[in-house]
Amino acid sequence: MKRYITVAGNIGVGKSTLVKLLCAKLGWQPFYEPEARNPYLPDFYQNMAAWGFHSQVFFLANRLQIHRQIILFPGSVVQDRSVYEDAEIFAANLYRQGYLNERDYATYRALYQGIVEFLPPPDLVIYLRARPETLMERIAQRNREYERGISREYLEALNDLYEHWIETFTLCPVLTVPADHLNYVAHPRHLDLVVRKINEKLAGKEEVIFDPEEIAQI
Repeated sequence: MKRYITVAGNIGVGKSTLVKLLCAKLGWQPFYEPEARNPYLPDFYQNMAAWGFHSQVFFLANRLQIHRQIILFPGSVVQDRSVYEDAEIFAANLYRQGYLNERDYATYRALYQGIVEFLPPPDLVIYLRARPETLMERIAQRNREYERGISREYLEALNDLYEHWIETFTLCPVLTVPADHLNYVAHPRHLDLVVRKINEKLAGKEEVIFDPEEIAQI
């Protein structure tokens, strides 16, 4: 049976790493974030209010193409960040910051919601939850030049939007992973635990949680 899992979470939380490890362990196909360069970004960084709408529509279109590729792919897949996050997190944050005006944001939301109604959802969303301190530490460790200006306040704002989205998301089951306390790179048994919880959730178990005592024992 084909399975479609998407890994969601804030910048620096470890999405790509988990996608890579899960696919290696399960023999599934990874689908990473689109690499296509957004042609609006140079203009957007010069004038965010003028080009925010154009930039977000490009990202949405690109993410929709990836979603379609996943649906057409014959085997099981794990996706790095979903189409839902583009709208519910990043476009919403631009709107909150004043870089998308009321009219443009309403148009964007109408476009997004109209399309999402026709999209087959994933079988499972894995939400990696982490405190801003953890995110800042991991962003510093990977030392990407374009991430050096990311502030704690920005990560906190995104975390707030992620939490609201997860609380209201009903298109498929959600497995929340305490990423502050799990290091599946250094500890293979942590990855084994995540895989076990994924299988429980996919099997239809209603409540699947990560017990702190269980994590401490491994």
